[in-house]
This record gives sequence, C-alpha cells and structure tokens, in this order.
Amino acid sequence: MRLWVHIFLGLLLSACGTEVQEEESSTTSTTATSATTATTATTPWDCVVTSPDPDFSHTIGCWDDFTLLASEPLDASIPGALSGKTVVDRLDKGTLYFQNSKRYPIHWDFASAHLSGDGLPLVPGLTDFNLIEYYSPDRRFLLGAVTYYEEPEVWAYEISPYDTATADMIADAYRRIASGAYFGGDLFFHPTSLSVESEAANLPDDVPVITTDELFDGITYQPLNLATSMGMLTFYTADSLEDIIPGYREIVVLDAVPNDIAIVSGIITEQFQTPLSHINVLSQNRGTPNMALVGAFEDETLVSLEGKWVELTVGAMAYTIREVTQEEADAWWEANKPDPLTVAPMDVSVTDLRDADLLLDLDAHDLGAAIDEAVPAFGGKASHFGGISLIGDEVPVPKGFAIPVYYYDQFMEQNGLWPVVEAMLADKAFQGSTSVRDERLEELRDIMEDAPVDPNLLDLVTDKLNLEYPDTRVRFRSSTNAEDISGFNGAGLYTSKSGDPNDPDYPIEDAIREVWASLWNFRAYEERAYYTIPHEDIGMALLVHRSFPDEEANGVAITANIYDTTGLEPGFYVNVQEGEESVVLPDAGVTTDQFISYFTLPGQPIVFMAHSNLIDEGETVLTTAETYTLGTALDAIHWYFFEVYGGGVGFYGMDVEFKFDDEGEGTPTLWVKQARPYPGWGAD
Repeated sequence: MRLWVHIFLGLLLSACGTEVQEEESSTTSTTATSATTATTATTPWDCVVTSPDPDFSHTIGCWDDFTLLASEPLDASIPGALSGKTVVDRLDKGTLYFQNSKRYPIHWDFASAHLSGDGLPLVPGLTDFNLIEYYSPDRRFLLGAVTYYEEPEVWAYEISPYDTATADMIADAYRRIASGAYFGGDLFFHPTSLSVESEAANLPDDVPVITTDELFDGITYQPLNLATSMGMLTFYTADSLEDIIPGYREIVVLDAVPNDIAIVSGIITEQFQTPLSHINVLSQNRGTPNMALVGAFEDETLVSLEGKWVELTVGAMAYTIREVTQEEADAWWEANKPDPLTVAPMDVSVTDLRDADLLLDLDAHDLGAAIDEAVPAFGGKASHFGGISLIGDEVPVPKGFAIPVYYYDQFMEQNGLWPVVEAMLADKAFQGSTSVRDERLEELRDIMEDAPVDPNLLDLVTDKLNLEYPDTRVRFRSSTNAEDISGFNGAGLYTSKSGDPNDPDYPIEDAIREVWASLWNFRAYEERAYYTIPHEDIGMALLVHRSFPDEEANGVAITANIYDTTGLEPGFYVNVQEGEESVVLPDAGVTTDQFISYFTLPGQPIVFMAHSNLIDEGETVLTTAETYTLGTALDAIHWYFFEVYGGGVGFYGMDVEFKFDDEGEGTPTLWVKQARPYPGWGAD
C-alpha cells in the first residue's frame, strides 16, 4: 500500500507554496492591507472569519475558517487533501498570516499584495522573492503550508522541498501556527524532501515530526489517468486475463496489476500501480480512466454495479461512478470513440543498414521533419534513438544501427505471408471474435517464427556485428512506424530479443524473426484497430545495440513532473531499480526508487516517493553523482526535442529509458536507450 501513497508526495510542492513562475501576476497589486480583509480571534477556537471571502486570517478557529482559506493543492495529486499557505513576517514581529490560497495560489501573490509598502519593506519581484525567501538565511518571510489529509486524518505543516530553512526557522513557524489554530495540538511537521528531513532531525522535542510512511499509510485511492468513460463494469482476476479477453467497451475491476491487458474503456485495480506501468501509459495514450482502489472487490458500490453500464470519472481528488442506460453508453461511445489515427505507411525503398547517428537527415530538414522522414523506413524507436545519438556527450548512447523495414517486407514476400495476412484480415470470424483473433494471430506468429530469413540479410548483419561489435551480445528491438510517435506511444506492444552471431544459444535469426512476428501480437493488433490504423501499412524495422545483461541499475524517467498540471513545478520523474529487476512491471511486493528531481532549482532537491526494497534501508539505487549525471542527460533530451513536441499548449515530456552499467570496470556508466514523447496524465 505504501508504494502509491509515496507517489502522492510528488506534487506537495504547490501545496507548500513553491513559486517557479517567471512572470509577475498581472492581477496582483501592491496595495496596503485593508482593515476589512483581516480577522483576529477574540475567543480561542471559535470560528473567527466573518467575511465569506477573506484575503487572509491571523488565526484559524474552526474547520469552516480553514475551508474558506484553503484550496486543493495546485497540482491536484493528493486526493482528499486541503492545503492553506502560511506566511510569517519576521520583520513585523513575527505576524502570522493564513492566506486565502484560492485567491492567492502562490506566496508571492499574497505577499506583494498585502505585505509590501505602507510602512513595511517592499516585496521584490517574483524571481528575487524566490531566491531570497527559500534560500537566504536572512529572509524576511517563513513560507509554508498547513495541509489536512482526510484519509489518515492528519494535520501537517510543510515547507517547500528545496527550502533551506533551519530547524530554528521551522520551529518558529510551527509554534506560531500551532498557537494560532484550533488544530494546533494535533499539528505535525512533515519533511517533504531528503534535505528537509535532514534538517528536521535538529528540531526540538515540542515539534513532532511525521514521516511520509506514517502520513500516507491510510491512503486507499490512487488516480492514475484522469478521464471519463462509459462501459460495462466487469470484475476479473489478473491471472484470468491469460485466458479471458475483455471487450473494449468494458470498464474492468482487477485484483492486481496485470502484465498485459487488451483495450478496455477503463481500469480499476485493487493494487497500486506505478505511473509508468504499461497499463497506465496505454490508458494515457487512449484517454481512458485508470485508478486504484484498495478493497475494490469488496466495495459495495462497485459490487452492486457489476454487469451494468456505468459512467466512471477518475478525478485528481476523488472518483465518481454511476449507473447509466445502455442507450446512454452507446450514445457516449459514438460521440467519444477515437478518431482514426493517420500513420505514414512503411517505406520499403531504403535497404542499407544505417548507423544510429545517420538516421536523421538534419542537413535537409529540421528535427521534426527529419523524424517524420525516417519513421516510415526505420520506425519510431530507431528514429528517436537517432535523435538522442546526436545530442552530445551529456547523453551517452550505446553504439547502434537500424535494419530498415524493407527486410521485414522482404521476409513477408519471400515466405508468402502477405496473402495470409490479407485473408486473415478479411475473415468475418476473425473480425467478429476476440478469441478467434487471438488464436489466428498466434498461428501467424508461429508461422513467422519458423520461416527462413533471407541469407543475404543474415550475412550483412553478421558481418557488421563481427566487425563493429565483436564479442558482443546485442539486442534486437522493435521499431515500427506505429510506435513511439506523437499520438501513439505503443508502450509494451512489441517484443525485443537478444542475439549473438557467435553464441548458438542466441542465434540472430531467431531474434530477428521473433521481433518481426511481434508486430502481430494480439494487443498490438487491438491497439492499432482501436485507432483504425491499417495493419497492412505497418512494418517492423529493428534497432540494434549492445545488450545489458548485468546492469547495476535500470530505469525509466519522464523529463517533466508528471503530477504537475499547472506548470509551476518543473522537475523530472524517475523510477529506477537495482540490477535488471523491472521498473514498469515489478514482481508482487517489489518496490522501486521513485522520486522527483528538481534539477533546475538551486540545490537540485529530490523528493522521494518510494524506495526500493531490494537494497538496504536508508540507501538509494542511484548515488548523488549518478542522479546528477542522469539529470544532465534528461535536461538535454527535454530541450532537444522541445521544438518537435513541446511547442503546443499543455503537457510536454519525453519518456526516457536508461541503464547504469559498469561493464566490469568498477564505476557504473549511464546509457540512454530510448526517448519518445510521453502523453502525460489526463485525457485533456
């Protein structure tokens, strides 16, 4: 249970009053405080806020006072939480302000409006305010937030994860808040990062500290992808999905997180998921709701709706589900079914094995056009790999090359498989039954895995490997023209296999044709069909680079804060595990290191949301130096592809796969294996 509840910590920053905007608010004035905007307690712990819409209060006398001033966290990633920002003005006798966090979403908004001039020092612009008030030992303000966590029923005082406040500063603010609020006797201090946790060890005994484990132990709801959908609510065990194929208009309730799932209209799992699990990335790609709910199989509301048409809405703070008629569900589907996705057909005119740094023609095209030109011949994965190969030394990429889609088409032609595919796609039984499709697609893969590969291709690949990759086992990775492209992520749809021309246990012919055959994996077919992608237009190129059979760490990262829906909290989300253990599909009971790295902020603070249980307690998978090296690479990747994917309005981030491998030489080295556009959470 603690894995997801740690994840909710990822965006506590906004609740704690972080301000990373570069422009000052045009709606904020620097007028002095009006006498009618403040309230002062006269009788302790009676409601004191008399205005229905106050700017601030010096005290909180009751729950209604708090709700008038507090708001949902800006990042909306902590379900069931309310947060109110606090300001202590050290130059005005330590006056405490509970600011209206709805009207003033960041501390600077409030301070510049009410604490600037009229006998008080002027509040500087936002950039200087941030640098002074979070980092200077001579700061004027003590900034923080009081958050009430509904499920564990905890009041917590928190400061920004990168705030360098001393223990004395924290204790001063805590005591003023505790004495100025009705919940003061129940107030804890909650460290929000490793650096804050370290300083909290110096707090006096009268400032009780609550850890993340303790704080979040009671959380039961996890929003993964924010969306609304209608479908028939059905219950399955994760194991049963090996034999049962849910329909694409079902909203499924599962006892565990499955390794794989066909297209469905929504997902509810009893177990918490990792944000980069395959089923969540696919939910994001499809725009379908995805959530976890502890005890879902016994939940009275869900059980009462089993087998009925429902509308499920996964919100950042809560979910709703209600029964609908089939007519409503049918009308909703007609109005919301995905538009056909246009994918450039495979280009079989390119026949050379292309080194990664030559995949993109940047002399003739800008980056976006070069990727578009390369994808039909080399697929999305290889084309983006070619892009990261060109960034520079800050992004170490294993030497690699691509086998163009021409050879997949040649294989299908030489073995008479295109007519087989044509007949299969035209068969009404195949189109009308998921079980028939599953069976027929498996038969096609079996045929492909036994069919011969053109010997000339095998000679080309063998010679290249022996000459340029001697004594090296390589990985043959899928790279279709319907994979790792904008609008179609394709995570987990296809297969990768290792091969070595000098090792009979890893024949390259088997690896090549098994990856080719994976184009016809059941879930890959269903995903393409969901978006009306013509299957006959899709071909499989191969990305080839050294394998990592014994890495020290492996992980995935997003070059953005995946929980930040406001743009106020730039950071990198990292999910990393020791050795070869999977980070996106961990075994039951296995947890990974998950953290947000605020790489661009002073001090580069890190907020851990979960820790690996495969290493000793108190340790981390990556060292500080390795985290910095990774952050440098992620920052370079983010801005390199920004011109292609980051120019629009809304979320932008690149999904990056990486390894740390010592290659038997002692110090692990970073290797970046993949970068592709990441859809972000929320269908909108």
